[in-house]
Amino acid sequence: MTRSASIVRNTSETQIELELNIDGTGKSNLETGVPFLNHMLDLFAKHGQFDLRIQANGDTYIDDHHTTEDIAICLGAVLREALGDKKGIKRYGNFFIPMDETLAQVVIDLSNRPAFVIKGADFPSQKVGTFDTELVHEFLWKLALEARMNLHVIIHYGQNTHHMIEAVFKAMARALDEATTIDPRVKGVPSSKGML
Repeated sequence: MTRSASIVRNTSETQIELELNIDGTGKSNLETGVPFLNHMLDLFAKHGQFDLRIQANGDTYIDDHHTTEDIAICLGAVLREALGDKKGIKRYGNFFIPMDETLAQVVIDLSNRPAFVIKGADFPSQKVGTFDTELVHEFLWKLALEARMNLHVIIHYGQNTHHMIEAVFKAMARALDEATTIDPRVKGVPSSKGML
């Protein structure tokens, strides 16, 4: 059974169509209107082996905030839906990614309890291209909230802002791939409570 979901979200600020297949091959078709976010989500799909399609139109003539935030909301919602009852998943994921001078770590628990912590995100630059680096926090927090997962991000060190953010998205993809993997040893839901 393929674990996939889609969403259409229309507001006065953004219009978004998003499809996610957890059990994909890393294919992406992305038109977010935010070039740097396109780049990060392409990496996310490739390194997580997710199939991801996004068609977004937003008020980027103001800035990238609403589009970035609403894509995260949609991605979190479809991730939660695609996981269904979470039977058989590993639930936890932890991955380190080196990116030249940078080392980033992401730890995930698909717990149904949203929490987000980020450490070491002291980006040297306030922008990468036209993208405001403060939107990284906004994206990750909204993703964790809507996916109802624990998302812990640690940038152990780094000097180049692009490398630091890219390492985070790659580590998040790998950690999420691990957490969503079906483990044949897991019977039912991986929780002593019997539900997530």
